[in-house]
Amino acid sequence: MEDVFGARALRERVLRAWAESPARFREDANAEEDHALGGYRDRVVIELAQNAADAARRAAVPGRLRLALRTGGEPLLTAANTGAPLDAAGVEALSTLRASAKRDEPAAAGRFGVGFAAVVAVTDTPAIASGTAGVEWSLSRARDLVEGIPGLAGELGRRGGHVPLLRLPFALDRPPEVPAGFDSVVRLPLRGEAVEPVRRQLRQVGAALMLALPALEHVEIDVDGDVRTLTAERRAPGEVIIDGGRWRTVEAHGEIPAELLRDRPVEERARPFWQVRWALPEDGLPGDTPGVLHAPTPSDERLDLPALLIASFPLAPDRRHVAPGALADLLADRAAEAYVRLLAELPVSPKVLELVPGPIAAGELDARIRRGIRERLPEAPVLPHRTRGRDAIAVDAPAAFVDVLGGRGAEEETDTVVGGLLPPEWPARSPALAALGVRRVELADVIDELAAVDREPAWWYRVYDALAGAATDALGALPVPLAGGTGRVVRGPRGLLIADGVDPAGLEVLGLHFVHPDAVHPLLARLGAVEAGPRAVLADAAVRAAVEESFDADDPDAVAEAVLGLVAAAHADPGDEPWLAELALPGEDGELYPAGELLLPESPLREIMAGDAPFGVVDAEVLERWGAETLTAAGVLDGFAMARAEDVNLTGLADEAESLELDDEDLWADEVLRRTGEQDLPPLVPEFAAVRDLELVDDWAAALRVLAAPPCRSAIVDPAHVALHDGRRVVVPSYTAWWLSRRPVLDGRRPGEFRLGGDEALAGLYDVAPQGLDEHFLLALGVRTSLVELLDEPGGAQELLDRLGDARRPVGRSQLGGLWTALADAPDAAVEPPERVRAVVDGDVEVVDAADALVLDGPDLLPLLEGQPLVIAGEGRDARLAELLDLPLAGEEIPGLVGSDGERRPVPEAVRAVMPGAPADYVAHERLIVDGQDVPWWTRDGEVHASGVAGLARALAWSTGHWGDRLLLEAVLRAPETLPVLLAEDDLEA
Repeated sequence: MEDVFGARALRERVLRAWAESPARFREDANAEEDHALGGYRDRVVIELAQNAADAARRAAVPGRLRLALRTGGEPLLTAANTGAPLDAAGVEALSTLRASAKRDEPAAAGRFGVGFAAVVAVTDTPAIASGTAGVEWSLSRARDLVEGIPGLAGELGRRGGHVPLLRLPFALDRPPEVPAGFDSVVRLPLRGEAVEPVRRQLRQVGAALMLALPALEHVEIDVDGDVRTLTAERRAPGEVIIDGGRWRTVEAHGEIPAELLRDRPVEERARPFWQVRWALPEDGLPGDTPGVLHAPTPSDERLDLPALLIASFPLAPDRRHVAPGALADLLADRAAEAYVRLLAELPVSPKVLELVPGPIAAGELDARIRRGIRERLPEAPVLPHRTRGRDAIAVDAPAAFVDVLGGRGAEEETDTVVGGLLPPEWPARSPALAALGVRRVELADVIDELAAVDREPAWWYRVYDALAGAATDALGALPVPLAGGTGRVVRGPRGLLIADGVDPAGLEVLGLHFVHPDAVHPLLARLGAVEAGPRAVLADAAVRAAVEESFDADDPDAVAEAVLGLVAAAHADPGDEPWLAELALPGEDGELYPAGELLLPESPLREIMAGDAPFGVVDAEVLERWGAETLTAAGVLDGFAMARAEDVNLTGLADEAESLELDDEDLWADEVLRRTGEQDLPPLVPEFAAVRDLELVDDWAAALRVLAAPPCRSAIVDPAHVALHDGRRVVVPSYTAWWLSRRPVLDGRRPGEFRLGGDEALAGLYDVAPQGLDEHFLLALGVRTSLVELLDEPGGAQELLDRLGDARRPVGRSQLGGLWTALADAPDAAVEPPERVRAVVDGDVEVVDAADALVLDGPDLLPLLEGQPLVIAGEGRDARLAELLDLPLAGEEIPGLVGSDGERRPVPEAVRAVMPGAPADYVAHERLIVDGQDVPWWTRDGEVHASGVAGLARALAWSTGHWGDRLLLEAVLRAPETLPVLLAEDDLEA
């Protein structure tokens, strides 16, 4: 067959050169190995596709490529393509390393003339056919030819028989059949180890290949009959559809300055053009798309950008990496410019933020490109209305609020409040916005600047509604329009009032700030505005301040009118707001008085209070205008004024560090603190109520009738409860009850000087309380009820002792012993030694000098104490009473010497039935003489002495501690036979 490609001549020329210069053989062999096993070792499919794309471009036909792999039998890879057929120049280029036939084709994908060397990595017999002609390269045939050159035998041996097979083409007598519809076919019988790498390369063929080789429109991959197809449809400039996936592209190209090519190979200097293409997938880069630079085929330069970059970067000799230098920098800058232009040509959408590269790069080239992109982004018109990033503002706030600031969502179009404001769907905290140069403004800063905005109250309502879900810590300075016609706006809702059933008109004089009704929103209440019904408005600090300063106001009548209107609307009760008593109101004499110093014309206090009390009578017109109910709620007095407070600190009150402005309040607090004892924390009265101005009363009879009725009554009859730090509560007399108990308010005497009827133990010592007041009230005042309660009260024992020493107060003989016994039994009694005591003298009750009195400590002494004043208490109390009164015991003052002899006798057995603990015997005296006097019995020397039955019964009863059984015992001793009857009678007393 005719050698149409000049293969023979090419072989002969190469063989001659090798024969003449074995070094040339080594150079060619090394170069082919470098390319086949180095830069192009895994590029056979890519290089086949690149050659197909160049053929289609040269022929100006749609590029079609079919890649078929057959692994059954002898593995075979074929590549059929459309386009310009193989010619002699092409065969020469394929057989000549780095001598590309495309040097004069700027648009060609192949640029170096070495790409076909990739086939050597997978086959020993590559072949190409176009039409009816073909050419092949054969390792075995090339080796045979080289072995015929004597000078290459040694080198061939050193290389293990390997020769640069692509340098020796052979014309084919029977070229491979070109499939119908194609113009050329490449046939590559595969070595066994190459099958899997080729299969892997075929799997990797995807959209990136179609984008890198735009001349290809159709690629078919057939692996053992499993066929898949890739198609590229270019519907419009900048848009490619590959297998249904939309890609947006942007391209840039130009001429490379000559100075940048001085260090590049001749083949590159002959093509001084650069080209950059970005391809952005609509749905993100497919997972199998390598994240590398395509130059135009894939390199090893990693790029971690969301678009595919195909660019004519200068490559290093390994064809895997970009050659550093000024040319690479130029291409990096042009790539950055093209990328920014790609973003600017996209539809405006927040999705563009996903395409903004971050600062972290995958490699050096990636970093250079990213840096260039980020430097240019602030000038890119990629934001709404094609705004540049440096001209835009993003507010980090709720979306609805951003819409309001941008003038969106209103019924009528309004001016934008913030210029260049991004819509809310653009996330203010996105790092991509920062890279675009967008200025982010925090919510608190926007709120701060809103004070200068002039808008209708309804617009402010929209602002509040939009901020309803925002964190309140940034909203403290939120501007709020005020009610009234001034259009005034204040910073911050805290303390403002939201009218609820209140007409703000006329209340300006009180310094109140009401939110404009059209701007009222629940958010304001969350931020500290007060939903102000009449009572809430009345309790506002501004109202209180206006009341306190009402005497100095420019128009006190206007202040009074506003305050009384609030009191009436709030339906306040007297004492609810005690500070209202300071409100300046006119009296009937035309002078201004504090409301708390004005009386209603019919007030009983007009007759009760002293003539110099600082009270006036309220003006008649004011009374007619507002009525008694409103005026008394404002502090005008119909009866006594009340003082109410919570958590009153008793320690502060006692130290006068705090004050309720009550007479002797510190003394009351001192007494309560004595009752509670020392505490780690100050005791508190959780709910305190007291009657004021008691010190100004002149007519106490009338005053007590008023105090005994509501509302004052509870402040007297209800005790105060003191809360201690450990949770306990102590009940004490209220302040008012305490104050009244210490003043001569009951018939000119202290209430404690009277008693209620019933407990006769106090008869004579206390007068019965006068009639007209109920017992409960009298008890609260301190009127005595019983001896026990008197002694339980602090100072009660001393009071009892003092009254017993008062000879003007009658006390009966039977009453006195009970009084002394009760005093001795009082566990906490503490008294001063008396100067005079009430004693029994030979059966009569007399008040004597304490120095003359003795405390009787045994009944056996009585015969020896005739005419001696004796203080007598119940059995066993003598020592305690002597200690309290600082008096001697009678037994300590009597020698007690027994002067008579007696006979020791056994105690009768009948005694033990009544008194089991009786001694076994006693000393019987015919006549018992002690200290020279006859006595019936004596036990003070440790023996039981008795003279007669009566004496023995008493001696035995006293010595055994059964004094109460002395009469029963005497009856038993006199008539032992009556013992059963006596015991039965005694049982009836049990």
